[in-house]
Amino acid sequence: MSPVRVWILAARPATLPAALSGVVVGLGVALGSGAPFRLDTALGCVAVALLLQIVANFANDLSDFRRGADTPDRQGPLRVAAAGLVTERQLEVAIGIAIALAGVVGLWLAYVGGPVLLVLGLLAVVAALAYTGGPWPYGYRGLGEVFVFVFFGLVAVVGTAYLQAGSLDPLFFVAAIPPGALISAILVVNNLRDIPTDRAAGKRTLAVVLGRSRTADEYVVLLAVAYLVPVLLLLGWVSGVVASDAMPAWMPAVLLPLVTAPMALPLVRVVRGFSEPRALNPVLKGTARLAFAFSVLFAAGLALAGSAYGGPSA
Repeated sequence: MSPVRVWILAARPATLPAALSGVVVGLGVALGSGAPFRLDTALGCVAVALLLQIVANFANDLSDFRRGADTPDRQGPLRVAAAGLVTERQLEVAIGIAIALAGVVGLWLAYVGGPVLLVLGLLAVVAALAYTGGPWPYGYRGLGEVFVFVFFGLVAVVGTAYLQAGSLDPLFFVAAIPPGALISAILVVNNLRDIPTDRAAGKRTLAVVLGRSRTADEYVVLLAVAYLVPVLLLLGWVSGVVASDAMPAWMPAVLLPLVTAPMALPLVRVVRGFSEPRALNPVLKGTARLAFAFSVLFAAGLALAGSAYGGPSA
């Protein structure tokens, strides 16, 4: 295997589109609020999201190898450290380079948006490293989904939208729920597949704590929450909770992500009825694709329906 191929494998490219989901939704909801589009901060948010996901992937590869979680019995895709394709030192250097690149872009975003973004960026780096690394790896204590929801949902969406709009809107936080839930569902599938090897390695993920059946239920609930939010937004507008102006012609566009339901149903069936952990690998990739497709359509719907939330009239 060529060195380039090895590092592409280490970066886990299948996870990268999902990492952009929060940024995409943040851009859509900012446009819907009436903010002008800023290409510079949009590209900056894309770069930081991708780099932090790569940092997390490298760090998880390294830390799980050191803690003995990536054994030959693991049913997931190949991990470069456990396979001996790279050394621990090489991964450490790669992590440092990715953090440095993210830091350069992050400093510029903080210059544009204020010091609070610098604090959030530092916390995001710590969260990426501490999932399975450091003295208190929260991924080993059942908190992975919480941190994923916060940083890939709330922080990504609200931070991106704030950099576009220059202000905060309550809708930014509501819009963060679907991408946060769907990206958390990716982690749920990963941990569901790895219950046997994680339990043997002493890695107490939430899936290990809940067991197979309840973890499958958790996956279904996260997907249901994502699909429920657009419906509730539309109902909230109709009832006058979200806005009281005349209904714009494009308001139903907020329901666009519901067309991805046919992508979700086969994934749910596998999660509920799989016989071999390896069968969840396609579900892992499928959930990542679902998160990105849902987020693109949700962003488009929010932008088109923006006048209902106080944006430019339709």
